[in-house]
Amino acid sequence: MFAVDFEILIAAVLLFIGILSSMLSPRLGLPMLVLFLIVGMLAGEAGIGGIAFDDAQAAHAMGTLALAIILFDGGLQTSKAAIKMAWKPASLLATVGVAITAGITGIAAATILGIPPLVGLLLGAIVGSTDAAAVFSILRGAGINISPRLKSTLEIESASNDPMAIFLTVGLLGLITSKMTPGMEMVWLFVKQMGIGALAGLGIGWLAVKLINRLKLIAAGLYPVLVAVCGTLAFGVAAALDGSGFLATFIAGAIIGNSRFVYQHATFLFLDGLAWLSQIAMFVMLGLLVNPPSLLEVWAEGLLIAVILVFVARPLAVAPMLAFSRFNLREITMISWVGLRGSVPIILAIFPLLFGIAEAGLVFNVVFFVVLISATLQGSSLPWVARKLKLIEPPVPSVSKKLEIPSLGDVESDLVEIKLNASCKVIGRSLDELPLPLEVDIAMLIRNNKVVTPQSHPVLAVNDYLFMTVQPRLHGYVNTLFSSVERAEKSGLERRAALFHGDVTLGELAQFYDLDLSPNDGTTLTSLVSKQRHPVQLSVGTFARVTDAEITDTMVRFSPAPY
Repeated sequence: MFAVDFEILIAAVLLFIGILSSMLSPRLGLPMLVLFLIVGMLAGEAGIGGIAFDDAQAAHAMGTLALAIILFDGGLQTSKAAIKMAWKPASLLATVGVAITAGITGIAAATILGIPPLVGLLLGAIVGSTDAAAVFSILRGAGINISPRLKSTLEIESASNDPMAIFLTVGLLGLITSKMTPGMEMVWLFVKQMGIGALAGLGIGWLAVKLINRLKLIAAGLYPVLVAVCGTLAFGVAAALDGSGFLATFIAGAIIGNSRFVYQHATFLFLDGLAWLSQIAMFVMLGLLVNPPSLLEVWAEGLLIAVILVFVARPLAVAPMLAFSRFNLREITMISWVGLRGSVPIILAIFPLLFGIAEAGLVFNVVFFVVLISATLQGSSLPWVARKLKLIEPPVPSVSKKLEIPSLGDVESDLVEIKLNASCKVIGRSLDELPLPLEVDIAMLIRNNKVVTPQSHPVLAVNDYLFMTVQPRLHGYVNTLFSSVERAEKSGLERRAALFHGDVTLGELAQFYDLDLSPNDGTTLTSLVSKQRHPVQLSVGTFARVTDAEITDTMVRFSPAPY
């Protein structure tokens, strides 16, 4: 048996155990990253596995690649609407907020540990950023439904604040080792890191979308791989030009994820799985790297620094940044609490080992302990804190499931699947009674495993499956029409234009889109608009404003459209 064969076996066993440990997360109330770290520590030289691993260079290389994949996947899943909604507060938290957190924590660490001020600030910079993998997995996997703006702010901040922490860490290491002087050299480093990273991400993300839709690859499985390669390419190009690779890969992911390209659904599934694999491998490896007995030597100091970070530094960094935002006190408190530390601080804690500074071992052990405390305390209590702050919201109605159209990349509409349950508002109505916009077409209805043609005008029943083509901007209409709730959440739908048949009545629109009109109102859109010489200016309740109404032979256009 070759040495590499045994190493592959060990890696597979550790990953297998790591995947199984994720099933314990909901039962134990611990974030998955803590469980992955525990698996690595138990398998390490001081644990029951006895595996010796102390290669800081290999840990840094593997951790950097894994983190790049995680951030790229985070960018893919970040919608354009979320970025528009939260970029201002998130960018402040990701830059100035990280610097404030690093400064307060660093001064406290220097005092508590008795180390030089610059080394203390270095420790503060290392733990200054929140962890994207931890925040994504908890907010998206723990069933915590908070307001879209609050959730977007937390996710975008965690995904974009790593470059600032890396800049501070590299800059302080340069000052400590006398390879850099304070002043304009530090300013230039910041501008170069952020500027090159942003440009590389924008450029490669744009080129990737154009390339993916033009290429005709010989195998469908190569398209998700190509997208993943584009993400790592963005990181590599930015890093090679002395820019921030992490910022570049996140921006490239956001551009690709908000574009339409061939095999999009399969790509998202592939990258999601790859990100999970990277997360498990990274945390298990970092668990192997640490020596648990050495953590006991700094537990008191580490605990005190963690308390200052969580209860002092993070709130003092968040509150001023959001003081003039539209967030209320409860939401600001929530953002302060969601300051989970994870893989990034541990990876950055390897930097002092690589630079060979005298306090490198102490810094690494303290950082690891702080991460364990932060992830365990904040991560496990996050659902409880959200409930206590009364920030839990009912989920926005969404009943449609997007399907893949793999053969074409530039199709204007999505193919969606809808299963009707007993509480759906459309049960008992025929298909021709539904006020569907013209851009929504029923393709097929499945009942009792048999195809029912839409032309037969079937009456909809429980457990029917509907397949339809929907333009992306009209997903909100479809979710509202087939929703099982009595009243749609206004915040969940976009105010977009839609085209209806002229024989659709106001009563039908009122019933399905929650307009303040009588369901018995038989006034058709044609008769409504034909009475007007000029474009209609009609306010209906609080959910719709009809403007720019125009009539042709059989169609009426409303913009913005009613909910």
